[in-house]
Amino acid sequence: MDFYKVIQERESIRNYDPNRPIEKETLLRIIEAGRIAPSAANLQPWKFILVSSKDKLKKIQACYPRSWFCDAPHILIVKGNRKMAWKRPHDGYNSLETDLTIAMDHMILAAENEGLGTCWIANFNPDILRDALKLTADEFVFAITPLGYQKKDFNKKSAKQRKPLDEVLEII
Repeated sequence: MDFYKVIQERESIRNYDPNRPIEKETLLRIIEAGRIAPSAANLQPWKFILVSSKDKLKKIQACYPRSWFCDAPHILIVKGNRKMAWKRPHDGYNSLETDLTIAMDHMILAAENEGLGTCWIANFNPDILRDALKLTADEFVFAITPLGYQKKDFNKKSAKQRKPLDEVLEII
């Protein structure tokens, strides 16, 4: 698919076919898109977690108990470690959240390219997720996404609602 078409057509999907898992090769292509994402100083302070087993899905779904979220056959999680991320020497800014965001965005766009649905979720219960994933004190998750095929009767929106370019662009 043309890159600009991928960007234009990607939308948050809240309608998954629970009976249609994704082929392993497709999943690996999506994960590869995250693996090759840029990170500050190329430190790659991330680990990708693909949740597919019924038992683990149930534990993860508890952090965001929406029926449509629970229908997805897979959940993709990017976790990272603050100690492994680049720190700006001038003010101590830690790049972890930015690095994880870039990797997740690469995988979400790759999923769109593969004809799959995703939905960026930050409104999860971090304590439930932390417990389910057994995260260490230095590990964080900033976003998760369900991953799956849309149900047959699902239709995407025809146009995105975005501010016009002249409201978001400043040329100096």
